[in-house]
Amino acid sequence: MHQNILVYFRNDLRLHDHEPLQTAAENGTRMIGMYNFNPEHFKKNKFGFRRIGAFRARFMMESVEELRTKLRKIGGDLIITIGNPVDTIPALCRKLQIHQVVAHDEPAYEEQQEQKALADKLLKEKIELKLFWGNTLLHPDELPFTKNNIPELFTDFRKAVERKAVYRTSLSEIRKLSVIPHNLPKLTCNLQALGFDKEEHVDRDYLFAGGETAALKRLQYYFWETKLVATYKETRNGLLGSDFSSHFSPWLASGCLSPARVMDELKVFESTQVKNDSTYWLLFELLWRDFFRFSMRKFGAAYFKKEGIKNQSISWVEDIELFEKWRLGKTGFPFIDANMRELLHTGFMSNRGRQNVASFLCKNLGINWLWGAAWFESVLIDYDACSNYGNWAYIAGVGNDARIFRYFNIDKQADTYDKSGMYRKYWLDKDGYLSAAHKPIVDLEESMKIAENRFKESIK
Repeated sequence: MHQNILVYFRNDLRLHDHEPLQTAAENGTRMIGMYNFNPEHFKKNKFGFRRIGAFRARFMMESVEELRTKLRKIGGDLIITIGNPVDTIPALCRKLQIHQVVAHDEPAYEEQQEQKALADKLLKEKIELKLFWGNTLLHPDELPFTKNNIPELFTDFRKAVERKAVYRTSLSEIRKLSVIPHNLPKLTCNLQALGFDKEEHVDRDYLFAGGETAALKRLQYYFWETKLVATYKETRNGLLGSDFSSHFSPWLASGCLSPARVMDELKVFESTQVKNDSTYWLLFELLWRDFFRFSMRKFGAAYFKKEGIKNQSISWVEDIELFEKWRLGKTGFPFIDANMRELLHTGFMSNRGRQNVASFLCKNLGINWLWGAAWFESVLIDYDACSNYGNWAYIAGVGNDARIFRYFNIDKQADTYDKSGMYRKYWLDKDGYLSAAHKPIVDLEESMKIAENRFKESIK
């Protein structure tokens, strides 16, 4: 008798380095893949924007559609559903007489809650939910500390894991599958099906194509066609263009690209081309990503509370008018406005820009950092719950940072990283927008004094 397995795809939209899919490829096993769009994730919040905006939704759809095409080429298939996965998955299991559901374990709090509810529901129908770990460089079992003893500071985490330095090797791409026969209708998901209005379907300056093929193409380009990885440390703080950084993040966030696969390429590059500070710095950034994912497993819901993992009670301002000026790039500060307008037009922003606009919102405006994190969640193509909320909490002073009052001097940052003003000119000249037409919404020096006093009050 055939063993019927449902592969529940989430943030792992690829064929390479996919242990759940390998389980479904074993002899005597028949499979069906499934991806679920939850309508709750596309609803508008109190600010009027969606939890998942059009940029990220489009990238997700492109990635899912390509995954289905690739699965069909090797004998498998992918069913797309819309609904709450805790309901849609058991229903599909009943229709197809599924014996086991396999998926990657997700560390973020909401995904953890979903996994528990799904496992309980499947258990009532005598179906096992089997979870695998596969979206980090390091496996939890290989860490030199337990789940609840993950260091709170990245430096301590990094030094400990670098001494051991056991990184996962990516699994090879699946070549052949045996599909469960079915006559389920094919759903081609589009923005309209998820409730998007026609005016939300703007292309603007869309930079990234979803899917594993585009991910591996970028990997090949960055390592081998241009060898840009060899100068990564020197260029990573750039602002314009696509070559100043790896730009792997959208595909890593959606799982179209495995971090272990990036590490495999890095090892080959270092052994055949060059091993230097830049190649190490790419590993350094991947370890930051791992750190936030393991920290999320430890702290869970605390990452989504304004007090953060430090339980720090700070008197945040909740001024929607000020927040909207920041969100739309109308603060009157050219460097902030240029970054926010790039995000608004493309769904992407450099790491340097993200740190500056987050610092401005939290420290200069004193606005609740969760509001900023929610906007990034909506619009960023490379949104990842762990990195997004981990980084925002870090900047806000309620996360994994030894310095509670960390801030960025906006003028100095602009002079250092956009000395020529080309970045500001590029984005502030678009659509006839002029930052000079907007009066600065805050005095930088005075606002910083207020912010510092607010933080001092919080630690008395």
